[in-house]
Amino acid sequence: MFITADMIFWIQQKRWLLIALAVGAILYFFVPHPQSLNLEAYHILIIILMTLILILKEPIPLPAVALQLIFWQVIIGGSTANEVGGYFMNDAVFFIMGSLMLAVAIVSQGLDRRLALGIIRITGNKTWRIVAGFTAISAILSSFVGPHMVTAMLLPVALTLIRFTGKKGKSITGLVAALLFSIAYGATIGSIGTPSGGGRNVIMMNYWAEFGSGSLSYIQWMKMVYPMVLLEIPFTAYIILKTFPPELQILDTAVRRLSIEVARAGKMTSKEIFSLVLFAAVLYGWIELSEVYGLGTIALVGIFLYLAFGLVSWKELSKGVNWGVILLFGATISIGVQMKNTGGAAWLADGSVRILQGIIPNIDALRAVVAVSLSGVLSNLLSSSATVAVVGPVVLNLGGDPILLGLASVISSAFGYFTAVAAPACTIIYSSGLVKAPDFLKAGWRMAIISLISLAIVGLLWWPLFR
Repeated sequence: MFITADMIFWIQQKRWLLIALAVGAILYFFVPHPQSLNLEAYHILIIILMTLILILKEPIPLPAVALQLIFWQVIIGGSTANEVGGYFMNDAVFFIMGSLMLAVAIVSQGLDRRLALGIIRITGNKTWRIVAGFTAISAILSSFVGPHMVTAMLLPVALTLIRFTGKKGKSITGLVAALLFSIAYGATIGSIGTPSGGGRNVIMMNYWAEFGSGSLSYIQWMKMVYPMVLLEIPFTAYIILKTFPPELQILDTAVRRLSIEVARAGKMTSKEIFSLVLFAAVLYGWIELSEVYGLGTIALVGIFLYLAFGLVSWKELSKGVNWGVILLFGATISIGVQMKNTGGAAWLADGSVRILQGIIPNIDALRAVVAVSLSGVLSNLLSSSATVAVVGPVVLNLGGDPILLGLASVISSAFGYFTAVAAPACTIIYSSGLVKAPDFLKAGWRMAIISLISLAIVGLLWWPLFR
């Protein structure tokens, strides 16, 4: 058998896939499972380790990673195909699918231009006020509709300002970074504010219900978490302005040009107004009816109405929705539940506590540190939703109050400030090509410190009022 150049190239490109498979094979065939861990749980942990390698190095597309999660659970994980497939038919997956469709439907109406004019009218033309305005609006909007949707709507606004501001021979890299990071970091800190703010939130709510750990209503979640969002908004804007000092203090020319461009679109059409009314109805349903019908079902009702009234076409939805994300959500939820059911989550939780018990004798503080550190670190390597899907069962097996530990885990999973792949909003601004990977590190450590302090303040002073 001859090894061709194409084969060598494939091996080079897919070496991490081969490494992941080799690690899995060695652990499965040659390494006996620990006596304190049953065989099925050991196999589930092998699948998770292989998945982590594939997600970190991305030798194959993420949807392919989701597919291997599914079939390995059936082949070596002790599950049946019907059991694994059942996890795709739950409210969390319905919500992810519905929210991605809602984002496409809203953007297709051109409402981002209306939003642009509204922001500029509020902030004026001073740079610091525009950055603060982008941060605040991104945070508030992402609390309800998710960071991916908000970033997709506001990025064109920022790019337009940059285009109108740019001058030949004059660098405005500080201004560019300040505008883009105000959107991304604003959307990221806001995504924890309500259950509909992100997939990670719904995954944790799904785990609470699945494991019988209690529940929070939409309003209860807001009461406990939203103060942290409001606390972080001014600090985030301050950090961005200090980390990326803008070269221009006033953007009068850019703001004037943007206002003219938006004004040319004319008044809102009846179609745009009706689109907003429908979305307001979906938001009302999330707040008032989610405990009865679930967030996902309400989102799907909203999409049905958008399609029924001709506000968006199925072609637009099928083209604009990243179906691989939905596949990945279902797969990670299924492996998370299997961690819980087989005892793998409890084994990891007990091991984490034993390792740190000598350093942190207070058991409540120890649980909080484990929940926050696991989620915070992994969120910068994986996506925040994948982090909660994997870490959630471990955190809920730590003992103590599962609601408070679950919230701490969800919030710290939003601390993905250091890399472009950790949060959807960061990925979107990175894809513009105007910010670089080191920029995330430059601002990320400052954001992490502020976020940890904010979480400590809210957790120690605010949450005891509710639990």
